[in-house]
Amino acid sequence: MDIRYPRPLVAGDLIGVTSPSSGVTERHRARLDFAIEGLKDQGFTVEVGKCMDGATHISAPVQQRAAEFTHMLLDPRVRAIVPPWGGETAIDLIAHLDFDAIVAADPTWIVGYSDISTLLTPITLLTGMATIHGSNLMDTPYATPASLVHWLEIAQQPAGASFRQSSPDVHRLNDWDDWSAHPDVTEHSWNGHGAWKRLDDGTRPVDATGRLIGGCIETMANLAGTRYADTSRLRDETDAATLVYIEAAGDEATDICRYLHGMRLAGFFDGAAAVLVGRTGAKDSPTLTQSEAVLDALGTLAVPIIGNVECGHVPPQLPIVNGALGRLVFTESEQYLQQTLR
Repeated sequence: MDIRYPRPLVAGDLIGVTSPSSGVTERHRARLDFAIEGLKDQGFTVEVGKCMDGATHISAPVQQRAAEFTHMLLDPRVRAIVPPWGGETAIDLIAHLDFDAIVAADPTWIVGYSDISTLLTPITLLTGMATIHGSNLMDTPYATPASLVHWLEIAQQPAGASFRQSSPDVHRLNDWDDWSAHPDVTEHSWNGHGAWKRLDDGTRPVDATGRLIGGCIETMANLAGTRYADTSRLRDETDAATLVYIEAAGDEATDICRYLHGMRLAGFFDGAAAVLVGRTGAKDSPTLTQSEAVLDALGTLAVPIIGNVECGHVPPQLPIVNGALGRLVFTESEQYLQQTLR
């Protein structure tokens, strides 16, 4: 598959804000405004859509959300779309998206994680358009640790560019800022330390390459086995493998175990050269830890499985470009993920 990269963001470009899943409550409106002003301060213009209501689990009826999201995606003036955050049921948009129209349009950066990955992965797999699994808008104002790259920096890179990220050795587990009281916070209070760790029993150094694809386990499990999560589309004579990343949002280990078994049986991990597993604050089950759940479901793949990667709900976020060519290195002396936009 040929991956289509949006042109680099530059000052003056228009960024669209819409909520394809959950909207923003009134008590978090100040944080939303602060995040938007932050984009403007960096020279971008911002258009906020009408689908932003946070009164229920969805920001608007599905037809309205799909229409607004599609309008921004196809509007040549809009160069990036950044939802405020995820939610619960972005999957209902899938049937309302015109993938042929998306293929015909100039590619646009879409950024987000959690429930937003329910849209990112199908769009990349069905249209070849690169998308960024990274901080949502409400997280965008936070400073990025030195070993990571902010999604805005990635979106400003031209096709062909390459960048490397590694563990910053800090994280913030199960401790969230009160944005209603402190909407302008830009620094995380780190409460944990820990680098990546190998979960499988392999001992040889890891140097694996492949096209990057993945997302949130709890949402991607519902797409597994459908054309919207057919990872074989990324593999051809040129790219024979994928690098798959997954992360648990909050479900207990036994649930995560079932989801991953189902995803494996549906072929989501076929052709994977390695699997990256996001650090999680989700609960262990009485007889099964989160790491054990991953190994129970994916251990038979016989590929390196690297855990505690900063690609999930535990800050900081390590942005991953769906469709990009990835190189994962994990040895005693160095551990990093390199991404090349080609």
